[in-house]
Amino acid sequence: MSHKNNLGTKFIHAGAQPDPSTGAIMTPIYQTSTYVQTAPGVHKGYEYARSQNPTRFALEEAFAVIENGKFGLAFSSGVAATDAVMRLLVPGDEVIAAHDMYGGTYRLFSKVYEKMNIKFHYVDTSNAENVAAAITPKTKLIWVETPTNPLMNITDIAAVAAIGKQHNCIVCVDNTFASPYLQNPLDDGATIVMHSATKYLGGHSDVIQGCLMLNDQELRDQLYFIQKSTGAVPGPQDCFLVLRGIKTLHVRMQRHCENGEKVAAFLRAHPKVAKVYWCGFEDHPNHTIAKKQMRGFGGMMSFTLKDDSIDAATKVLSSTKIFSLAESLGGVESLINHPASMTHASIPREQRIANGLTDGLIRLSVGIEDVDDIIDDLAQAIG
Repeated sequence: MSHKNNLGTKFIHAGAQPDPSTGAIMTPIYQTSTYVQTAPGVHKGYEYARSQNPTRFALEEAFAVIENGKFGLAFSSGVAATDAVMRLLVPGDEVIAAHDMYGGTYRLFSKVYEKMNIKFHYVDTSNAENVAAAITPKTKLIWVETPTNPLMNITDIAAVAAIGKQHNCIVCVDNTFASPYLQNPLDDGATIVMHSATKYLGGHSDVIQGCLMLNDQELRDQLYFIQKSTGAVPGPQDCFLVLRGIKTLHVRMQRHCENGEKVAAFLRAHPKVAKVYWCGFEDHPNHTIAKKQMRGFGGMMSFTLKDDSIDAATKVLSSTKIFSLAESLGGVESLINHPASMTHASIPREQRIANGLTDGLIRLSVGIEDVDDIIDDLAQAIG
């Protein structure tokens, strides 16, 4: 499919081919572990389901299409996809990473790969000059989240990609918060895009999965070898669910954006709210960049109360009726989260506070319910 800018058409038809044996319009769930060969080494392109599965291959083609890339790879989780990128490195290599990012990524970097003599430099990537200043001859990877989780900081992908190209570094962008509907980092020069497909791509809080999208054949082959060798692959049922989720990504994201804008405005006007972190505000520090590289600003945001205490935050977190208190994000239902004790608990408190992630910060994943109900729920919970 071409339709590069016709997002709805592209998302609905990405990776979709009628089943040749039956004409089924949906890709079947190939629930098999192995494939019969007519003679040793003579087969139909499928040998063993860890290495090849038709349902997964259809999804991987869809992943490539929706990010305007040539290749897609599916993994058992977003962290598994991140881990595959890290396995491109060798001891002694260095990584530049955002100082504000998902706690699970930080945990993987600090608790697993630091022990393997990979050195990490955590910088504020919202200023590309900080990235350039941290580059050393040993830098092999620049890891970017934009918008960041949970403070909604924005990084200029094109500027960081240019730095990476100049120094022959891989630039990997975690695009989970924006989704391919709002942002396509490969178009801005990124080497690899990573998603937790658990979130907006799946969209219904019923699957765990991750993915990588890229254009470079050699790098794709290296990552496929890692995927096959380490085995962190999703099952065909999970692939089927994400394929189905992608078909409605555009309509869901439209509503997430509409609802997010109204909820952010409501929170900013609330007398008990101190600060709202949402990249759609014109006075957001990097709003101009967000507007340049994003088609909209999504349904993710965080806020603090004027009473920035853990008790005040807990009262709000425990009082919602539409919002469910839970980890994760990007589903059709609204979720409320306490990063300090949930998604970002693995980051040391001193580091969290220094980065602006206070104990009282509340993160919202604004769903696609009727926005008046969402706002009424927050109003009664905040009081």
